[in-house]
Amino acid sequence: MSPSDRSAGAARDTPHRHAVVIGAGVAGLAAAAALRGHARVTLVERDTLPEGPESRKGLPQARHAHLLWSGGARALEELLPGVTARWLAAGARRIALPTGLVSMQPSGWIRRFPELQFMIAASRDLLDWGIRQSVAEDPAVTVLEHSELLALEGDARRVTGVRLRVGPGQGAEERFLAADLVVDASGRGSRAVAQLAALGVPRAAEEEVDSGLVYASRIFRAPPGTEDFPVVNVQADAREARPGRTTTIVPIEGERWLVTLSGTRGGEPGPSPEGFEPFARTVRHPVVGELIARAEPLTGVRVTRSTVNRRRFFERVAPWPDGFLVLGDAVATYNPVYGHGMSVAAEGALALRQLVDAEGLGTPGQARRAQRAVARPVSVAWDLATAQDILYPGSIGRRPGPSAKAARRYVDRLMRTASARPLVAKALLDVMTLSAPMTALVRPEVVFAVLRGPRLPPLAGPPLTDRELATALGSGHH
Repeated sequence: MSPSDRSAGAARDTPHRHAVVIGAGVAGLAAAAALRGHARVTLVERDTLPEGPESRKGLPQARHAHLLWSGGARALEELLPGVTARWLAAGARRIALPTGLVSMQPSGWIRRFPELQFMIAASRDLLDWGIRQSVAEDPAVTVLEHSELLALEGDARRVTGVRLRVGPGQGAEERFLAADLVVDASGRGSRAVAQLAALGVPRAAEEEVDSGLVYASRIFRAPPGTEDFPVVNVQADAREARPGRTTTIVPIEGERWLVTLSGTRGGEPGPSPEGFEPFARTVRHPVVGELIARAEPLTGVRVTRSTVNRRRFFERVAPWPDGFLVLGDAVATYNPVYGHGMSVAAEGALALRQLVDAEGLGTPGQARRAQRAVARPVSVAWDLATAQDILYPGSIGRRPGPSAKAARRYVDRLMRTASARPLVAKALLDVMTLSAPMTALVRPEVVFAVLRGPRLPPLAGPPLTDRELATALGSGHH
């Protein structure tokens, strides 16, 4: 359906259809964008939403590094044309991958080949604000702040609406909203399982993989002259018999560096500002510690511990009620090191829109088809995160079987080869950025290149240019 067809559909359908979306984070905003051409949309949000790119109470994880991979950025641009330009105008950066990436993977440093994919680098507050502004321009979308979902209305066959508590504090009132579709995008605190059970819907199977990861972040003033500085990242190697520690520098708006450290069970970073730089030097390469040694800190250290990988398999529940969909972190949460949450939510919302564009809103069985479509990007991110996390010492979860171990050997060789062969690097980045399915890693030409192996020796150190080192470390560096 073309944009003009979609707007014509909006003019025809909007007065007669109503969708309720719970949560105004990335997943909820993307869902509202997906549905606005087919329905009036009411966004239900517990928080007060800030006017600008500022923090809010219900999003404590916003203080840490957030990566919007190209797969998610393309999905959001398709849902909200112009949102990328809005981010860039506000100070976000579009960073070519791996050109603008200095990354040590388990198999070594990745070469900075010409652009194969990209990412958007900015604070989470700015990313949310850009999406929120784009959604707010549509008169079909209404936001109810200070509002909370109390219960779903309907039965096991169909959800017909929601009961809400609306308004702050003592002045709150209960309200019923009828809906053709209810989307739960309320995040990791979603109560969808219990609310569905109250309607007689079977319980979804759940899985958890917990590496005990702790996140600690701090913002620094970027050194003068580093406006085009790359993202710098040192990943842990899960094959080593020690806790996995990582460090990341993400250049964000306002000429700042957002620096995030992480450590799995037994190797966690602490809240001490004095310990921040020393921890950054304990990972597999001390480059991040060296780069921040003379940078001016602008904040204290913020620590987060809620980082478990958790997935609810709603797509397997049968029968699934019409009129209800779960999206984003309410379906699955991942170790934030991999940066997939926002992109998965955006791709799930785009899948919803494609379905509704093809069928109209509210056709029989549509909610179940949508839940299955949402599960596809979830599965890619889940497999990428948990295959690594379960290997760390003390991880809790289902251990990989023999077939997973064989696949692991192939992936190890693929990662080594990607550091030296652009064709393999592209396949890897296509999957990591959620721009292609996992099957991209086993296309015949990729398998052949992996079997041949790297054609160049491993890089001896981080592939920073002399100019980048001089500007970041001071002119006296040689």
